[in-house]
Amino acid sequence: MTQYWDDLGDGYHPASAPDYLPVPQLRELQLRKLKNVVNRAYDHVPLFRQRMDERGVKPEAIRSLPDVALLPFTEKTDLRDTYPFGLFASPMDEIVRLHASSGTTGKPIVVAYTQEDVAVWSSVMVRTFACCGLHRGDIIQNSYGYGLFTGGLGMHYGAEALGATVIPMSGGNTERQIMVLRDFGVTAICCTPSYFLHLMEAAGGMGVNLKELPLRAGAFGAEPWTEAMRDRIQGETDIKAYDIYGLSEIIGPGVASECAAQTGLHVFEDHFYPEIIDPNTLEPLPDGQEGELVLTTLSKRAMPMIRYRTRDIASILPEPCPCGRAVRRITRIGRRSDDMFIIRIEVQVEVTPQILSDRIRALADTQKRLEKSIENIVSLRVNVRLVEPQTIARSEGKARRLIDKRNE
Repeated sequence: MTQYWDDLGDGYHPASAPDYLPVPQLRELQLRKLKNVVNRAYDHVPLFRQRMDERGVKPEAIRSLPDVALLPFTEKTDLRDTYPFGLFASPMDEIVRLHASSGTTGKPIVVAYTQEDVAVWSSVMVRTFACCGLHRGDIIQNSYGYGLFTGGLGMHYGAEALGATVIPMSGGNTERQIMVLRDFGVTAICCTPSYFLHLMEAAGGMGVNLKELPLRAGAFGAEPWTEAMRDRIQGETDIKAYDIYGLSEIIGPGVASECAAQTGLHVFEDHFYPEIIDPNTLEPLPDGQEGELVLTTLSKRAMPMIRYRTRDIASILPEPCPCGRAVRRITRIGRRSDDMFIIRIEVQVEVTPQILSDRIRALADTQKRLEKSIENIVSLRVNVRLVEPQTIARSEGKARRLIDKRNE
């Protein structure tokens, strides 16, 4: 990470980062690292070696980047089936950090880091913050949860490595969050977009005008969000809202980030090699076509992930970005390849006080328009119920958008 800083140590210089490598040099680096990680996984991860042997493929078969298609996929079920440490490629005396998912749908997903992995994690988070226009001297309020969740500590280490001042708020305690935003001169906040919307509403109730604060940027991730949400955030607060992307199985936050252009998320592909596959045929698709995002870690030592099926639907944008970064971009994640439910839905929609004061006929028309719009978008007929403002519970972490009442 030292190559990103000037000799005086007084600032981050993104032009010297791998984001700006000439493409041939970047591809050469990716191939060299891909060969190394395949050898490491084959030598130290029994499940990967077994699957390679079943395919009749040895590590030396990887001679070019397209040869990644010869390798077997890894899926989330593999992490659960080998729980807790079955996919580790490093002995425990080299593991300096363990994180895990909540395990609400079964056994938790356990991920591991060596000291080198933590350094890579910090470096890609520095590049994430640079994409968001942040630098030494910024005051960053980190409202992602700390603990086993990768978000909090991932953002924290990266912000410190950037040279910024970090406020480790974690999630919750909304009134105190707003007090700190106001009193500490915070210039950037990290949290889920839905929680920031909650902070906006709460700030209004406390008489705090976010437009009057130094706050100028938000790094928002850990859940899908829409352009309409971005428009509302930016319009009501005057901050720039950046979409960031990551997942624990790969490293945590720091896999990809929007830049000032906000036209796709730059994948830090010197560490994470992206592919797009057809989720049905599993065949690779060319840049520009939409499919399932597959990622291979090129630097991870403790727990290399080879062709990990994220289930997130995206495409790789082939056009160069106006910001000058050479690493490719993916489109924003809006849906997943495994999003299939057998459901009978009621959709609750909060209305504004102005709509609530309308006549009954106008409310009925609004309800019908919403039902028709949802049917046009998701091809499902749903019952829309209009509810009063502030009656739907807010989440202090990832937004809870689905309530399962099958066992009630």
